[in-house]
Amino acid sequence: MSRLLDIDGLTLELHDGTRLLEGISLSVAPGETVGLVGESGSGKSLTARTVLGLVPERSRLGGRVRLDGREVIGAPARDILDLRRHAAAMIFQDPRAGINPMRTIGDHLTETLRRCEGKSAAEARARAIELLADVQLPRPEEHFGQYPHEFSGGMLQRVMIAGALTSSPKLLICDEPTTALDVTTQAEIVRVLVELRERRGMGMLFITHDLNLAASLCDRVVVMSRGRVEESGDARRVFTAPEADYTRRLIEATPSIAVRSLDGEAEADASAPAGPMLEVRGLDKQYQLRGRPPVHAVVEAELEIPRGGSLGVVGESGSGKSTLARMIVGLEQPDRGEVRIAGRERSTAPRSRAERIAHAKSVQMVFQDPYLSLDPRIPAGRAIQDVLRLHGGLDRVAAEARALELLEAVGLGERHLAARPKTLSGGQRQRVAIARALAIEPELLVMDEATSALDVSVQAQVLDLVAQLRAQRGLTVLFISHDLGVVRRVCERAVVMRRGEIVEQGPSERLLREPEHPYTRLLVDSVPRPSWEAAA
Repeated sequence: MSRLLDIDGLTLELHDGTRLLEGISLSVAPGETVGLVGESGSGKSLTARTVLGLVPERSRLGGRVRLDGREVIGAPARDILDLRRHAAAMIFQDPRAGINPMRTIGDHLTETLRRCEGKSAAEARARAIELLADVQLPRPEEHFGQYPHEFSGGMLQRVMIAGALTSSPKLLICDEPTTALDVTTQAEIVRVLVELRERRGMGMLFITHDLNLAASLCDRVVVMSRGRVEESGDARRVFTAPEADYTRRLIEATPSIAVRSLDGEAEADASAPAGPMLEVRGLDKQYQLRGRPPVHAVVEAELEIPRGGSLGVVGESGSGKSTLARMIVGLEQPDRGEVRIAGRERSTAPRSRAERIAHAKSVQMVFQDPYLSLDPRIPAGRAIQDVLRLHGGLDRVAAEARALELLEAVGLGERHLAARPKTLSGGQRQRVAIARALAIEPELLVMDEATSALDVSVQAQVLDLVAQLRAQRGLTVLFISHDLGVVRRVCERAVVMRRGEIVEQGPSERLLREPEHPYTRLLVDSVPRPSWEAAA
């Protein structure tokens, strides 16, 4: 089979001698999907960017990278630009970072068509609408004139795919394109990519830390760690009979929705701690939008969590999960209903400083995007120390020592004490946010998609830490996630939300094995499964 992409012995070294890539070799054939998997910092994205000539300044490249029969390393800038326009395109992880929020979707798509393809305004418009239809957006002509903020994450990712297809690339490089999406939206995006690959005969280089997704989508897999290839080969062989210890550790750390026997379920429920830590009764929230009908974000929600227990909340984007969490924490005020934490009424906002501090000690929240919840000016260590000094009354020396203990508990170390958020990876920032939330030892911890951007090994470490804290301190956890495997691992019980309503709730094992509501069945069916299991 001819090779569309051929990387042989690729090395990349910075000007200070730091070696980031060491002897990378892989290939992609037309119509084939090759997965690049591994943890953050393993070199996956850097390898993919090298294919398009997107390398750090003053870096030195070695080896060979041939794209569509043309050498990339050492090629003139004009040739690299031509390869980007006609041979390969890249879809990045965060679609909002790649689209100008001040311009319409149509502007974003037609600019490339007019400047690079030489099409007229009318031709570019027709082609852009055709591409929006190709990625299965429901109203292409209407979407053409809309702005990015009017789209959900899944819809905007489809726009990014359409933008990557404007030049009809032979190779599509996908860099974590579904990481932050819920399972149903992820399934739709993957289906679109597979249909486009088959219809156009494209090759795909698919970067992901989700091994379940890689097993469902990829023909072959390359496992990377610290800038090296640990293992590569047929996806089924790599995931069912891994040869490298690193690959085995990744597989063991990957959550699964495979459920156990239900025989022990009654025992587990019977042994649950008595008395609720969290009670939610009739919680209701509407948002009034100018010129539009009101949005009913949460509809008469009812749930409770026993002391030391854990409850998962699942549902697609816009189902009301985060609004429910924000009302429980006190960041949103409900229109109606009641929230009680440890028997204390929390439905109204605390008025005095003493009340606010007491409320913060009882419940803490870890948000999905740690970059927005951490002050960019404050180092990680000080962010934790400030909490310890405010709520724990510790002096500077004791706060520094405790902050280091908390960072080490979430897999970081002394060198991260002075690191500012912009110098940390997404996973490292999230671990700092979790350490800060745990600093005052809250009674209830609310985690809103707090592990969605973490590598499987780091995610497993964080989930083990939460389980340890539950066992040692009786910590109660409300865990919001679109990853059903994580919910199954962390939570004894789960609730399923759709359009603001709780449509089903019960033991996690039962919900995954015997879902009753059609929407719950859709969520379970949307979870990626190995292609060889699906075929069977």
